[in-house]
Amino acid sequence: MKVTSAIRTEKLTKDYGSGRGLFDLDLEVAEGEVFGYLGPNGAGKSTTIRLLMGLIHPNRGAAEIFGLDCRRQAVEVKRQLGYVPGEHPDFGGLRGREVVAYLGAMGGGVDQAWVKTLCERLKLDLSQRFRDYSSGNKQKLLLVLAFLHKPPLLILDEPTSGLDPLNQQEFYTMVREARDQGTTVFLSSHILSEVEHVCDRVGIIRAGSLVRVASLAELHDIRLHRVEIEFAGELPLDRIRAAEGVSDVTIEDHSLRCIVRGSFAPLLAVLAGAQVVNLSSHEPTLEETFLEYYAAEPKEPVAC
Repeated sequence: MKVTSAIRTEKLTKDYGSGRGLFDLDLEVAEGEVFGYLGPNGAGKSTTIRLLMGLIHPNRGAAEIFGLDCRRQAVEVKRQLGYVPGEHPDFGGLRGREVVAYLGAMGGGVDQAWVKTLCERLKLDLSQRFRDYSSGNKQKLLLVLAFLHKPPLLILDEPTSGLDPLNQQEFYTMVREARDQGTTVFLSSHILSEVEHVCDRVGIIRAGSLVRVASLAELHDIRLHRVEIEFAGELPLDRIRAAEGVSDVTIEDHSLRCIVRGSFAPLLAVLAGAQVVNLSSHEPTLEETFLEYYAAEPKEPVAC
């Protein structure tokens, strides 16, 4: 494999049996790109990251980071990146500053001014013991450790888990700043709206297989909303059913429920002039979205 990408995999496979694992992953992430890795829980996101980190070995296939083999050169790979694992490690009774000092020294030293800046931005108190941290503060510490040495690559597994909305927004800003400085970011998530804040492209993984790679402009193809509309008068039912992006229309009394994919504009156009009393919409979880989006997948023919 040629050194043209920050991350590159070829037929990368980890088979746990019973259809679980990661299968034939071909993926390329460019240097300086923020790449979102989307999928419901259990889809294979963390398995992919563990393979990239050299924490587990593939059954077949290969993975490289900056041209380094993730299996044979795992130590060199780890020197190139900052990592947030999907599960919190246990630093026990160590205080936050001790964890930062220890892991910082392993990476060649710590810029105390940068540590202070990171902690102020995330509102993290390093004087507390790790075991006394809330889940959110443990996640903040992991983010500090990931950004600590300003690595050329950040691999982040569900990085906003446990963070409050303000800290989530600060994290998004930190990712954008890192990208502007040339850092590559590989961010796994099960929240569609999260990757839209920061990612240039997204890869969608389902049941261990990469099913699509899309730009942000193409995300409307998989985005859907559940909409409920209450009417005071007659419903323009036929026009609603014919509207682009509208499906699964059901009616109960004067209320209508439907699914809208992509833009709301076609639906709103046919509602013009109707007596709408209330309209509500919500974005389903990514897992629900996948169930809707892939429900029409062709099934294998059954042998008679």
